[in-house]
Amino acid sequence: MRVVIAGQGYVGLPLAVRAAEVGHRVVGYDVDERRIKRLALGESYVEDIPGERLRPLLDSGHYLPTADPADVAGFDVAVITVPTPLRDGVPDLSYIEASAKLLARHLTAGATVVLESTTYPGTTEELLAPLLEAGSGLRAGTDFHLGYSPERIDPGNPVWKLENTPKVVSGTTPEGLAAVAGFYGQLVERTVPVSSCKEAELTKLLENTFRHVNIALVNELAMFAHDLGIDVWEAIDAASTKPFGFLRFTPGPGVGGHCLPIDPSYLSWRVERALGQSFRFVELANDVNSHMPDYVVRRLAEALNQRRRAVNGSRVLLLGLAYKKNTGDARETPAARIVELLTRQGAEVRAADPHVVAGVHVPEQRTPDHDAGPLATVHRVDATPEELAAADAVILLADHDEFDYTAVTTHARYVLDCRRRLAGAAVEIL
Repeated sequence: MRVVIAGQGYVGLPLAVRAAEVGHRVVGYDVDERRIKRLALGESYVEDIPGERLRPLLDSGHYLPTADPADVAGFDVAVITVPTPLRDGVPDLSYIEASAKLLARHLTAGATVVLESTTYPGTTEELLAPLLEAGSGLRAGTDFHLGYSPERIDPGNPVWKLENTPKVVSGTTPEGLAAVAGFYGQLVERTVPVSSCKEAELTKLLENTFRHVNIALVNELAMFAHDLGIDVWEAIDAASTKPFGFLRFTPGPGVGGHCLPIDPSYLSWRVERALGQSFRFVELANDVNSHMPDYVVRRLAEALNQRRRAVNGSRVLLLGLAYKKNTGDARETPAARIVELLTRQGAEVRAADPHVVAGVHVPEQRTPDHDAGPLATVHRVDATPEELAAADAVILLADHDEFDYTAVTTHARYVLDCRRRLAGAAVEIL
């Protein structure tokens, strides 16, 4: 089949590559021309997709990365994997809308359109379907198939990939469900059908709200435990030995990526708009997790004060700008807020991250579609012994395996370890 994947980011690129590998002719469409140029050269910016997987697909013609809207024509299946950010607390579905209008111009009878972007329940049927119908003159469920399948990509996860992660699928009609399940059944080991698109949309929000709330719980516990002189990490280790009724979550400098800082708020917004009620668990979790970067900076200030130094004028080295280890994913990373706070307080901030590349993972400058933010201007260095020794404080934010942790504990004068990766006299655990 001719398959179009709209969006070639952390979700769309693995999906496009997998579809091409099983034999489909795949068009990877993205409006970011810099991304498309890299992909056309066989260069991947997603760690889960090495260049070695891209090159044979490019050479065979099974995968075409493009920013030309005309290349979308003639598709049998189209999947929308574009971002759905929040703007001032309100869901921004403009990328979905733009993709829908583009696909609608090329939609033909018998084709299938699937939405994977995270959103609130009702989006597929109430927003996407009317846009596709208006632009094509066809009827969803009658002339073409429409469905929703929430993405479950976990960047950098060495065990759970697209292929072996069960895929929830849905359709607006039984025939649509069959078409969606049939497509994904060729890509993954197991599909999980649900009765409607709204249940599938809620599934994604439930998964991430569950994580969001539990991470907020251990983050707040970590703050209280520190003040009480209790090792929260040891308590988590002990609780993790229970073989039932407990799932392990650990504290950190804040949540990042597209999912946790954003997805639960989609559900909260939908509940507030549709029912006029607040989703208190989500709002509490948002409050705790969004203030973890502030807590990290406060802990750093306390540590510097104990060493008779102020934040103002101190040289601070951040290890890791990504929101999680071994990935270049800097979307909604708590490191951005930490850079902003430290810079505002007069610190000289430097950062080392072998995965986060300026201009690829972090915009080099502000554009209409991207806010460059504080990460674009932070001074980038390598975590050399000289840089470690020159810093008044080091903060470990993302515990990438590439960092030389022996060098960190040997040369750094003080380390605030937000990931419990280090040990030593100069190390303090979050």
